[in-house]
Amino acid sequence: MSLQAPSDAQVTALVHDAAAAPSMHNAQPWRFRYFRHSRTFEIHADFERTMPHSDPDTRGLHIGCGAALLNLRVAVVHSGRHPEAQLLPDPTDRALLATVRLAGSATDDSDLGALYPAIHQRHSCRFPFEDREIPDPVREALSEAARAEGAALTFPASWHLREVLELVQEAEARNITDRGSDQDLAHWTRIDTPAVDTADDGVPHYAFGPRRRGGKAPMRDFAGSRTVAGRDAADFERNPQLALLSTDHDRPEDWLRAGQALERVLLSATLEGLSSSFATQPIEWTDLRWPLRDPMTGTGCTQMLLRLGYGPRGSRTPRRPVSDVLDIQP
Repeated sequence: MSLQAPSDAQVTALVHDAAAAPSMHNAQPWRFRYFRHSRTFEIHADFERTMPHSDPDTRGLHIGCGAALLNLRVAVVHSGRHPEAQLLPDPTDRALLATVRLAGSATDDSDLGALYPAIHQRHSCRFPFEDREIPDPVREALSEAARAEGAALTFPASWHLREVLELVQEAEARNITDRGSDQDLAHWTRIDTPAVDTADDGVPHYAFGPRRRGGKAPMRDFAGSRTVAGRDAADFERNPQLALLSTDHDRPEDWLRAGQALERVLLSATLEGLSSSFATQPIEWTDLRWPLRDPMTGTGCTQMLLRLGYGPRGSRTPRRPVSDVLDIQP
């Protein structure tokens, strides 16, 4: 028995879930189009929301849109339907990143559907985490979540972890004096937003977290050289737990797979009671990104560096109204 076509309200709800995905500096660089006749979503890149310096090749943009695609797939399964996804379906249209057709009832998608409660619970947390070890079974579950989307998640340790942290420090030192990095931050951060819901994109000051006073956790200071009234300083983890997400290749389709794997890992981590934040600083510098790769094999293209641990849930950051990012066609 075939499912009834979703109403426009249901389509809107699915995109609301998809758009809860993380993106670089919360730029939300996506647009959705839904075709009623074919029950198909299109996900388009919004190239007006790029970061010329921090993301010149739009790799980060693709990762964000991939995360939104994963959320859409999860939400579609939760609605009782099967999401038939295709990456880069039209080589002549650079902005068309993926399609998702609602292809009958959900069958073997229970693992995806189980992630749905985490979509709106997941928030980046830029506050200190506990110095409590993530158990090996949880690490393996997160690695399996990445593998399910065609990516690899590894946890650097010992000298490799020290090297990763040194690369982060080098990137942070460069960013302090780099005009382009400062311009990207100034455009996408909000130090004058008094409360939630007064802006619909970017990183508001209440989500910056405290300045790092001590500890080794790789924390980007979204305030830069600006002063945020009432902002505290805090000691972060002495032994941060980091994870590297990588793919075999480094093409746009790999970036989209990395985004799906990233979000699947983050949703799984949320359900395991973990908090997370991103440390993209070394990935934004070509010469620093390459040494992050697995030192044992020397292969793989690092797409994301994650900080994981037990801590606060983090602050909800604003989202653009669905009406701004969704176009419904006959």
